Amino acid sequence: MIRQGRGEPLVLLHGVTGSETMWRHVVPLLAPHLDVIALTAPGHRGGPEVTRVRGVSGIVDGIVDGTESQLDDLGLDRPHVAGNSLGGWVGLELARRGRATSVCALSPAGCWEAGTPEQTHGTSRLKAIIRATKLGRPALPLLGRIPAVRRFALRDSALHGDHLSTAELLELADDLLACTVRDDVLETDEQLAPLDPLPCPVTVAWSEHDRILPLRTSGARARDLMPEAEFRVLPGVGHVPMIDDPQLVADVILESTRRR
Repeated sequence: MIRQGRGEPLVLLHGVTGSETMWRHVVPLLAPHLDVIALTAPGHRGGPEVTRVRGVSGIVDGIVDGTESQLDDLGLDRPHVAGNSLGGWVGLELARRGRATSVCALSPAGCWEAGTPEQTHGTSRLKAIIRATKLGRPALPLLGRIPAVRRFALRDSALHGDHLSTAELLELADDLLACTVRDDVLETDEQLAPLDPLPCPVTVAWSEHDRILPLRTSGARARDLMPEAEFRVLPGVGHVPMIDDPQLVADVILESTRRR
């Protein structure tokens, strides 16, 4: 867990195969305004185990259960929540359960009909990333020193993967390889149910150049599922916008916490 700042609590949730470190460049930008807590999700490297899994068809629900338990352990009733991809989906489910004061969902997963191209497009790309990481991890300490290699390795997640250091690229690879729930998450038939009316103020911020969950399909579906949400398009960033533009991400999250 990364925790910095003082004020109202804000919980940050990362995407599948990631960890709390996905937020390391965003936390200091938010800490002057809020008590910022970046968690590692259940089933991910450094996070708790998923203890209430109902099979592949209940893996996301199990992760939400585990995240809710993390909030309980921290004494957080209804914090502000911001999440990317799977983390955005988890944040929206926490809101459905009455556990969020506001939610900022950055390209949230789950905005699909199970088994449709909208889901399989993203999961296929993620599976390809997993295969490439398994094969390429031994060479990354050397090749990862080259900015063009970092940019190419992270091309599905960011426009500017070279913004990360070699050490950060290796950390992402190791997080991915150690994630125990990645295959179940990518095979689940779960999906985000409509949130209408909204249980709390919700900002949906979609990355303009998202290659995993494209704006034109998954973003459009999100509008249908949450018609009352504030919808933003984040310019010049990929699926994991914290890599491309931490300041933009911090600004949209901070704005979302001020909506009432």
